[in-house]
Amino acid sequence: MTPSRINWVAEHCQLLRAISAEFTGTLPFQGLTIGTGIHLEAKTVALLLTLRAGGAQLVCTGNLNTTQPEAVAALRAEGVTVIGGPTKDRQVHGRYLGQVIAARPDLILDNGGDLFAAYLEAPYDGLRGGTEETTSGRMRLEPLRDRLNLPILVINDSPIKQFAENEHAVGQSTLESYLRFTNRVTNGEQVTVFGYGACGRGVAAHFRGARARVTVVDVDPVTRLRAHLDGFSAPPRDEAISKADVIITVTGARDVLTAADLPLLRDGVIVANAGHFPLEIDVEGIAAAPEVADVREYPDDIMTLELRDGRRVHVISRGHMLNLAGPRPLGNSIESMDLGFALQARCLEAVATGGVDASSCVVPVPAWIDAAIASSYLDRKYPRA
Repeated sequence: MTPSRINWVAEHCQLLRAISAEFTGTLPFQGLTIGTGIHLEAKTVALLLTLRAGGAQLVCTGNLNTTQPEAVAALRAEGVTVIGGPTKDRQVHGRYLGQVIAARPDLILDNGGDLFAAYLEAPYDGLRGGTEETTSGRMRLEPLRDRLNLPILVINDSPIKQFAENEHAVGQSTLESYLRFTNRVTNGEQVTVFGYGACGRGVAAHFRGARARVTVVDVDPVTRLRAHLDGFSAPPRDEAISKADVIITVTGARDVLTAADLPLLRDGVIVANAGHFPLEIDVEGIAAAPEVADVREYPDDIMTLELRDGRRVHVISRGHMLNLAGPRPLGNSIESMDLGFALQARCLEAVATGGVDASSCVVPVPAWIDAAIASSYLDRKYPRA
């Protein structure tokens, strides 16, 4: 059989390979079902098979517009229950999530808070807790702490996740995906990045490294000051929009860019989102605005809006996550995801075995898990003589 990209990824996920070998002996998830709602791509396959090596039964679904058929086929070939397939339809995706919760998993691996929110709509006995991958999900679940009252560890609040995946890998993969989608020059272009958290910092830095002129917009004046002192332009929001050749949102918020901003957009601007939810750019509202005369769809998931005054606005992947969309969606680097998914495996192990309790409800990864993952990675890079 010809090796696939999934084989390539599995070979290079060294932390997950070591954890999988350990789990085969310790079986921390023996007799437990783990329900997952996370991007289904090659690196996720490595994580899910690691959890299965620990004795877990798995009931999985993907996220909007990021489910890759090759990953689904690989998981099903391994006997993993995968619900649904690729979809951009929120209602269809909601039904898939409901089917995961209907399986009454003992642990939840969530990405964006979707599964825990679905659980609260149809609660059941036996849920031990789980993990949340993203800042977007943490923001969604924090107000629900009293209702959840379960150990839920937020992977994105780990410093390892912040610098290894968010700052370095998201920036790298967003630039890579932008180039793959557009085949357009970055040199000398004015790129406006909305959001200067860890992901935004990475996006801004990588586009600057590609010789773009980068402007940062952030609602927090302290964060905006940081961007300025880091050497980025940080003008008022409307000025940043009006001068942009490219706009990338990466905030975790919704309606960052709406139809109200159409008068500010310059002709030929390219608009994309690198945040988790496809809500940062109100694509439907913008496309339906009276200023829009025509909509053209290109084969590689690029949409051009022709405005009545002749300006054109190009939207990548209808505002879905840029680095896991398009003709060859590779996502973040293997090593960064190996680190992040090792955190996932260890955090789920801690919840399953009672290493954390309900006082750890929507809180960061425990420091002892961060230290163990960091040491394991460095030991492989710098083996003792």
